[in-house]
Amino acid sequence: MRKLLSWLLGIGLGATVGAVLVMLFAPASGQEIVASLKLGWAQTLAEARKANAHRRAELEAELAQMRQK
Repeated sequence: MRKLLSWLLGIGLGATVGAVLVMLFAPASGQEIVASLKLGWAQTLAEARKANAHRRAELEAELAQMRQK
């Protein structure tokens, strides 16, 4: 239990220190970074939805083909 608590504390402190360092040394402002992250998230989500729709169409076509046999 003590090892787990130490590990979690280390992860938390490391993440905090990393976030502070990124904020201090990032070449862009905080608003620009947030906007960039939001844009990246939106693009990734759109690509995932497109891939999902494509795969769903493939599987539905395969199911229809199997039902005809």
